[in-house]
Amino acid sequence: MQGSAERLPQRDLARALSPVEARVLGVLVEKQSTVPDTYPLSLNALVAGCNQKTARQPVMEASESDVLAALDGLKSLSLAQEGSGSRVVKFEHNFSRGLGVPTQAAALLTVLMLRGPQTAAELRLNSERLHRFADISSVEGFLDELAAKTPALVVKLPRAAGAREARWAHLLCGEPQLPPGASEATAGAWSQDEAQVSAAELVALRLEQTRLATEVAALRALVQRLADELGVDLQPTGG
Repeated sequence: MQGSAERLPQRDLARALSPVEARVLGVLVEKQSTVPDTYPLSLNALVAGCNQKTARQPVMEASESDVLAALDGLKSLSLAQEGSGSRVVKFEHNFSRGLGVPTQAAALLTVLMLRGPQTAAELRLNSERLHRFADISSVEGFLDELAAKTPALVVKLPRAAGAREARWAHLLCGEPQLPPGASEATAGAWSQDEAQVSAAELVALRLEQTRLATEVAALRALVQRLADELGVDLQPTGG
């Protein structure tokens, strides 16, 4: 993803992406730059890319059927399509034009979809193989543009306690929900700044919840496997 910013007409998604759709789309964009010789991607390569243990947050265990369903959804949004010229069915993305963003912004969104919230400095480092940004200010410039779109495509999260920099998150998987019990009247009474902070906090909480759930499931599976090997019954006994 090299070159100057390409000005494209902005296009709004008809709906929010599912987490698997976002992962599939991110993998297609990533692999086009990192392994161009194997792009477009076969279904097997795409599943492997979605389930990578490195450079992914959260780690997924998507099945072939999950990925195929996600591809169908992305096709309906004109964000992905089947490639041509191969006996094996392969898939490619149409991210920049489908969403109407320049390739530099697409690189940042891709890294956010694959790795979760990050600071501008982390985004510059992690997007190196997709697009080489001259400095952090150029990253922040594209992030500000994405945040200013209607609807916004990224949000700047509140700075965590003890953190030096605030992190950014993408909003392609939908706007955060209002806090439970918040009425439309209450929501309308919020100031713009208060609403933005609350939305950002909810994005961070939902991402953290997903990460923790993945870790807990992995730990449970590990404990059960060790118990089976040792012949230990983990089921509680009646007393």
